[in-house]
Order: sequence, then C-alpha cells, then structure tokens
Amino acid sequence: MAKALLGHVGGPDPRMVAEMRRLQRRVRDLEAELVRLQEENDALATAPDDGIVSLGVKDREPALT
Repeated sequence: MAKALLGHVGGPDPRMVAEMRRLQRRVRDLEAELVRLQEENDALATAPDDGIVSLGVKDREPALT
C-alpha cells in the first residue's frame, strides 16, 4: 500500500531531489544577497552627506509638462 501511495518503487525520484537541492541553494543565495543589500543600504543611509544635493518633494519639478 505504501508503494502505491508513493507512486513508484525505489524511493524518491533523483531528479526531484536534485531540483529540491538546487532550489534550496538558490533560496540561500537570495537570502544572503538580501542581507548584503540591506547592510549596504543601511550604510548608505547613515553615510555623511558628500556634497550631493538632494531635493525634497517640494523642490522637484515635473519631468514634462
């Protein structure tokens, strides 16, 4: 009965196991990139102003009129 529920004999499909490992690795890579980008963003947000002019919402002009 257990074999019928699994749909095949011999354990898990090696292709599915390989795909699951690939997806897990991709998720880990994306999580690491997210942490890196968050740290970079935090560093940029707390960096001193290097003379770059930033405009507030009131100071912006429309792109095209």
